[in-house]
Amino acid sequence: MAYTKKIRMGIIGAGGIAQGRHIPAYQQLSELVSLVAVSDINEETAAQAAEKFNIPHVFQDYREMFNHVDAVTICTPNKFHAEITIEALEAGVHVQCEKPMAMNKEECTVMIQAAERSGKTLSIAYHYRHMKDSKAAKTVILDNQIGEPIVARVQALRRRKVPGWGVFTNKDLQGGGSLIDYGCHFLDLTLWLLGNPNPVEVMGTTYNKLSKMPNQVNEWGNFDHETFEVDDHVTAYIRFDNGASLLFETSWSANIKEDKENVSISGTTGGIDLFPFEFNEAKNGMLLNSQANWLPGEEDPGIPQARNFVLSCQGKEELVVQPEEALQVSKIIDAIYESCKTGKSVRL
Repeated sequence: MAYTKKIRMGIIGAGGIAQGRHIPAYQQLSELVSLVAVSDINEETAAQAAEKFNIPHVFQDYREMFNHVDAVTICTPNKFHAEITIEALEAGVHVQCEKPMAMNKEECTVMIQAAERSGKTLSIAYHYRHMKDSKAAKTVILDNQIGEPIVARVQALRRRKVPGWGVFTNKDLQGGGSLIDYGCHFLDLTLWLLGNPNPVEVMGTTYNKLSKMPNQVNEWGNFDHETFEVDDHVTAYIRFDNGASLLFETSWSANIKEDKENVSISGTTGGIDLFPFEFNEAKNGMLLNSQANWLPGEEDPGIPQARNFVLSCQGKEELVVQPEEALQVSKIIDAIYESCKTGKSVRL
């Protein structure tokens, strides 16, 4: 039976991603969800968020909110994703967890097991799936307009945008850098567009040369080059069990002309590019490229992401991002890091 009452939502971790995306999105869905509680290891941050967004309850210990909410959204450093998710699920609370799912595939597996035991919803916040370009590409692929997907190419490149806030350059708390923080979005999106094939072999290389050099120009705040310990540029080649392959590159820092976000998939009868969305085909003796003319509508992908999670908690929709799919992303991330460390390809 579908749950019809408003979902009482708690926020765990009240920093930039919570205040910039999740809380405003839930406020846009006031007919479905009520923001009732917030918690952060920094009490001042939690209090500031509560005042700014009119959230009635502030908890120093996030565990204390579990008796007051139906669901939580976890926006902490990656190290704490698995621990807090499992505790929430075991307390009978639905969970939306920020990306990446966890520090590694083992933690992801334990999270999925906890969700299965509890019967509660576990969603991972890979919001690129909810972008209009992504949804258009998925529709075209499901309509068999590109035929069998063969080769995918991803470039998720930032020229000089190392996050100079929070703990993004701390390996112990984050598990990695540009790959696990930024590139993960594009791995998830591409796997989804390809129909979630199983990866069978991964070859990867990671770099952090630029960000360890002094006097770096950086558009996203200051960071200490001497303590920088995560990847800022990553390349990989991934083969799937259906014969498809993925050429992948991501960066926080790279000597390139400009930032670039592009996903390109070539199939047997057509291809797609995004961002922006374009459909490419060859027929009637012509090479044809079609672009979309978007009608006015929702621009912020955080809103459909939040709506899908809430409606899934109520039993009214299926999750767009299944936790088993997010696990596949983490398996590939683990394999890229392992491949760089060993200098060999990793068989999955």
